[in-house]
Amino acid sequence: NDKKLIQLLNKQFLPGQIVMYSFQRKNRDYPGVVIVRNAAGQFVRDSTYNLFSVPQLARSITNLPSYITNGNTPQGIFRLNGFAVSLNTFIGPTANIQMLLPVEDSLKLFLNDTTITDTTWTIEKYEQLLPISLKGFFPLYNSYYAGLAGRTEIIAHGTTINSEYYTGKSYYPFTPSLGCLCTKELWNGKRVVSDQLKLVQAMLAAGGASGYCVVIELNDEQRPVSLEDIATLVSKAESSK
Repeated sequence: NDKKLIQLLNKQFLPGQIVMYSFQRKNRDYPGVVIVRNAAGQFVRDSTYNLFSVPQLARSITNLPSYITNGNTPQGIFRLNGFAVSLNTFIGPTANIQMLLPVEDSLKLFLNDTTITDTTWTIEKYEQLLPISLKGFFPLYNSYYAGLAGRTEIIAHGTTINSEYYTGKSYYPFTPSLGCLCTKELWNGKRVVSDQLKLVQAMLAAGGASGYCVVIELNDEQRPVSLEDIATLVSKAESSK
């Protein structure tokens, strides 16, 4: 499985595209980690050259399977479609990253190809984003089937929900959503902590929120994903051709 993950991180995967990677556990009670790659295949880093990352929760409040509306965030590829500010009081005023599932919008938009006139989605169309080595890698197909089943409006956002509601939960101080990717934000009338703002700034450093998001589960270890879990994979991907 590590070999597949390294292929996902390699700049030959979705070449020339900005990619936001969200690494999760099979058990979504544990938060994951999000990192960002620019269109040249380089990962966003901080001033000390450490890999940028913030924790991110992909658990729905329902904890239902990903193909069910308001279930957990599906694995697979999503189209990034810019920034927006939600009017939803639970999401709050921090900019969110708009995402589209396969089937949710046109092939032209999802595949970023203005020459496409076909309007009929098929699994083969989705597979155009995958190199031969990753075709048939089932986790990457979840988003397609979730879109086919009618899921929509999955985005990456912050939260104004009081984290104290979830004291004692393994994902505290994160707050579950309705199937979106949710970062930690803490408020006391004003925004005190915002990993969402850090993520938006990382996306801007990479060139903006136009490209793809890849959600992928590492394994079923019963603990949060750490940056150390993925730093080695990133290093191997950067050193591979």
